[in-house]
Amino acid sequence: MPSNLTQTLLDPVLAADPAGPRITFYDDATGERVEVSAVTLANWAAKTANLLCDEFGFEVGGRVSVLLPAHWQTAAALLGIWWAGGEVILGADDSADVAMVSADRLGEAPDVDEVLAFSLDAFGKAVPDLPIGMTDYATSVRVHGDQFRVSGSGTGAGALDGRSVEQVLAVARERAAARSLTAADRVLSSASWTTADELIDGLLAVLVVGASLVQVAQPDEEKNVRRTETEKVTVTLD
Repeated sequence: MPSNLTQTLLDPVLAADPAGPRITFYDDATGERVEVSAVTLANWAAKTANLLCDEFGFEVGGRVSVLLPAHWQTAAALLGIWWAGGEVILGADDSADVAMVSADRLGEAPDVDEVLAFSLDAFGKAVPDLPIGMTDYATSVRVHGDQFRVSGSGTGAGALDGRSVEQVLAVARERAAARSLTAADRVLSSASWTTADELIDGLLAVLVVGASLVQVAQPDEEKNVRRTETEKVTVTLD
């Protein structure tokens, strides 16, 4: 039976270092800093999976069109999709069952039955003036349980843009090995997650070895120099 991608990525760190930082997110344009532990990341992923299943009737093998930036909430949402046995399709896809779209890209949302809109606000504010027919992620996800029980096989045929769980994990492990990443590493990155290869390089290769990620949006290079020391960065992704 294929493994569940989210459990494969999170179970080891939940056992070894549940409270340590897993993703630390910065936005240098706004001054935002959010640090998320493995437990918190897992809780948000579970809430997302429960939202998909309980509100949208999402089933194993379902497909989710994702138009979100490199962000800690995006990571949680992706893990939620995979936990529910879904496939992530990066970009607009009218054949998907659900779409997840950031507030600044609502006009690009595909023509699907269910659209989740993400404000990506650090304090959980809703997307203002949300068009009729779209669901606000921040206000909807918070009422769902922070534990998720996998049903059936727990995974569909595809995981990421047509790649299976096994293929995604294999490439993630290859990319981690190529950079000699280990669980002891603290990885600094400003890379985008707009393609499958970018997502694997910038997020999954870090998570698969139990390393932690410092993800910076709109980076200020001077701040990044200081951040390397304050965040105890050991590896910087190009």
